[in-house]
Amino acid sequence: MSGRPETLFPLFAELTGLPGIGPKIAEHLAQSGIEKPRDLLFTLPHSVVDRRRRASIRGVVPPTTATVEVTVGRHIPAKARGRPYRVEVTDAETSFFLVFFHARDDWLKRQLPTGARRLISGKIEHFDGVAQIVHPDHILPPEEGDEIPEFEPVYPLTAGVTQKVMMKASAGLLDGLPEPADWIDPALKSREGWPDWGDALHAAHRPESDKDISPNALARQRLAYDELFAHQITLALARAAAQRAPGLPSVATGQYQRKVLAALPYRPTEAQDRAIREITDDMATPQRMTRLLQGDVGAGKTLVAFMALLTAVEAGGQGVMMAPTEILARQHLQSLTPLAEAAGVVLEILTGRDKGAERSAKLAALQAGEIQVLVGTHAVFQKGVEFADLRLAVVDEQHRFGVAQRMELGAKGRAVDVLVMTATPIPRSLSLAQYGHMDVSVLDEKPPGRTPVKTALVSSGRMDEVVGHLRDAIAEGRQAYWVCPLVEESEVVDMTAAEERFKRLRAVFGDGEVGLVHGQLPTAEKDAAMARFAAGQTKVLVATTVIEVGVDVPNASIMVIERAESFGLAQLHQLRGRVGRGAAASSCLLVYQPPLSETGRRRLEILRETEDGFRIAEEDLAMRGAGDVIGTAQSGLPRFRIADLERQAGLMAMAQADARRLLADDPTLDSPRGKAARWLLWLMEQDKAIRLIKVG
Repeated sequence: MSGRPETLFPLFAELTGLPGIGPKIAEHLAQSGIEKPRDLLFTLPHSVVDRRRRASIRGVVPPTTATVEVTVGRHIPAKARGRPYRVEVTDAETSFFLVFFHARDDWLKRQLPTGARRLISGKIEHFDGVAQIVHPDHILPPEEGDEIPEFEPVYPLTAGVTQKVMMKASAGLLDGLPEPADWIDPALKSREGWPDWGDALHAAHRPESDKDISPNALARQRLAYDELFAHQITLALARAAAQRAPGLPSVATGQYQRKVLAALPYRPTEAQDRAIREITDDMATPQRMTRLLQGDVGAGKTLVAFMALLTAVEAGGQGVMMAPTEILARQHLQSLTPLAEAAGVVLEILTGRDKGAERSAKLAALQAGEIQVLVGTHAVFQKGVEFADLRLAVVDEQHRFGVAQRMELGAKGRAVDVLVMTATPIPRSLSLAQYGHMDVSVLDEKPPGRTPVKTALVSSGRMDEVVGHLRDAIAEGRQAYWVCPLVEESEVVDMTAAEERFKRLRAVFGDGEVGLVHGQLPTAEKDAAMARFAAGQTKVLVATTVIEVGVDVPNASIMVIERAESFGLAQLHQLRGRVGRGAAASSCLLVYQPPLSETGRRRLEILRETEDGFRIAEEDLAMRGAGDVIGTAQSGLPRFRIADLERQAGLMAMAQADARRLLADDPTLDSPRGKAARWLLWLMEQDKAIRLIKVG
């Protein structure tokens, strides 16, 4: 594909080519991320000021912007330094004052000669019962009134750039817009009533009321859709490229899967059945699978993942399940062992701890194909680890599994299918933005036998009651987590808070009964403390948030979260998911420091109302915004200039379906609509996508 189309050159030229922008202003704009005309085009006004003329300010309810023609009356200079200079003016029905601070008298007399007619526009306020406009935005002779737009857009500003500059530059930009062919499916466009691209930009930059500023305005919807559509074409191209990599069909025979299902004490949920079917069907095709398995805490992802691993084994290959830490790898091993025994397949673990003869024996068995399912940490990537026939890798998402590792995995097997597991329910719009190149299986039901967790809000003044409650539970043989607050994002301060709480609880419960884990501890000590708690030797585990990932202690039935208001919703939900894993009735105590802010209270109440992680994630998104929910910095979530993932969530699903359909019909983007879509990709700077288009 050749380079950027010529019609786009003006949008990627220097900013200084636009009216009113010199080198200095261009520098200021660049600091706020506006480096070329294209960026300015997608910087839309956030509000609008009504500057339609009126005959008089009488009846105007301040504070309101008004535009009115006046006759200039007397000047009342400032009585002392720092006092205002006032000019009396009269419109068709009443008199009021224009007020200036630090203005030069001679300049004011030139601007506002007594007896002259002037058009004034600015914010009317009342001061001591008298109407006034402080520093009018516009003072013009009536014949130059056309310079004041009836509706003035208000742009987000950066230091050193005025509204006037933004207006002038955007006007110049809109005048010279190219007229591309439309990339939106005509049926979709007419169904939604969206304008053409150029018309949408004109309408968005020149709003005529507050309605035109809202994300639901048709022009804004159209422009947001363009952004999401370009993003989804990119993801769909990446998906097509991954699928073009020759894969290996792994066809299940059911011989091992049937044995596992027969040995289970319960039937899988419908959601589990559906996910197993989707994955098995995917693995049977010659395309490479990249699928996301998304499930709430305790939704039964392990069983689904193991059934996928068995598909690889039934097809005559091997599977690997990877965890981010040794302790989690051992936990996977523990939960998979009974399933592997029921099926009669050979399961082994490989971590950095394996040394010498034992390691060599495992590697030899792996290479000979005697180990059918391997559980491990990133140690499975090391040199010398060779599989006989690796078909499937199951990856725990905490791994932040990179492309480089996927390549290494690919090198270990001819064409490894990948299943990524995540325990963080993500709202649909975000999961499409982040994982749109994958197919997604969702587990949205809880298997039977999980006890609901009772959640209570407790003010920090009642700490003694909380400790008393704990003492009773421990006397009955139960165990508890005690999570300490997040202090100013600093692990060192977090550690001090945890150590303080640890000392206090140890004084209450005795020396050997309380354990401690935090981010500053060496891994071996952390693992040892977790292991003692899992074995029931310690009864209370004091921790910072390091425990939110995965550790499973069925006997732990109480979760105390101190300063719960300092955590995000998703994090609180993950922490609460550590209890309620056994048969005992479980409880989660959210200890907060009053007074709670409005949103703080709302967050804690949502947790008290529901255990549905997807509902919690939707609420979290509505309250905090997309970047915060996933943590934009490391999320791989694109920065959209116009699209608003919270308010325009429906557009994302539309864009994904449309992009996949377009590429299915036209994989090389050579049809008229395909060519228009290429233009859009260049406009949206999706150069990576352009490189992925399959030529011919």
